[in-house]
Amino acid sequence: MSDRQDVNSMSSGQNNWAEKTLEKIAQSGLTEQKTARRWSIFFKSLTFIYLFILLFTFLGWIGGGKVTSGLHTAVININGVIEPGGEVNADSVIGSLNDAYENKGTKGIILRINSPGGSPVQAGIINDEIKRQRKLHPDIPVYAVVEDICASGGYYIAAAADKIYVNKASIVGSIGVLMDGYGFTEVMKKVGVERRLMTAGENKAMLDPFSPVNPKHQVYAQAMLNEIHEQFKEVVRQGRGARLKESSETFSGLFWSGDQSIKIGLADALGSADYVAREVIKQKEMVDFTYQDTVVDRFAKRLGASMVKSVGLDTLTKGVQLK
Repeated sequence: MSDRQDVNSMSSGQNNWAEKTLEKIAQSGLTEQKTARRWSIFFKSLTFIYLFILLFTFLGWIGGGKVTSGLHTAVININGVIEPGGEVNADSVIGSLNDAYENKGTKGIILRINSPGGSPVQAGIINDEIKRQRKLHPDIPVYAVVEDICASGGYYIAAAADKIYVNKASIVGSIGVLMDGYGFTEVMKKVGVERRLMTAGENKAMLDPFSPVNPKHQVYAQAMLNEIHEQFKEVVRQGRGARLKESSETFSGLFWSGDQSIKIGLADALGSADYVAREVIKQKEMVDFTYQDTVVDRFAKRLGASMVKSVGLDTLTKGVQLK
């Protein structure tokens, strides 16, 4: 009788242990499910917030426009190489100009330039827009203020301003056009590499760095550069007018110090952005209207650059430069 009771007691204890173990496993599973659900909600919320930020940015609700009160001098920075999709390009500068002109408190505009040049197309579009806006808003002057360098495409833009101010040590000029590249034909011969290039169109491989120079293509490219150079020269002559003291070196690609540029008529006077705002525009408060890329803009630029490279156009589009 005692043995049977012991067996029953052991059986009951094992059943209790099994029930408790199953209960612990079930509770552990529920806890894990709750934790996983919390993390899922957390990450979904982050994704939702991120998408909302992208949407607001795309619509211009974040990072767009300037909210200002009172009179001011609008400043637009032109820093770096001028190129499509780059830090300085026609779309961004024109957007900045529009914002500055549309603001009722703008008494004058300063283009603060520090650029070695870049795309003649981008610089030309900006130059045209500045002249158009000046005609529409004759009461709002536009001044170019040069910091370290205003060369080639940078000067192409500056030439559209009412006046150009420089520092005595600024680098100004370099009014010319270039198309650079490399030739690897001799290296290929030495290392035993054979170029296998197939084209449809006799001039499609023009300026190919792995093929010998074609005299016909060289003459054609030089004629194109000369044509763009003449366009550049005409823009400078129109912009500077009688102030320009033209000589054989003016459009040779040479560059000068700020002091010298004033003497030859490429600039008007010495002066910083602060000086021009305070003493020339008579409105010392400066508001930066420089366009700032949004997240969507940066993504679009990277995507566009990738597409250009994928079809092999990047070498040609970067070939002709005002530098």
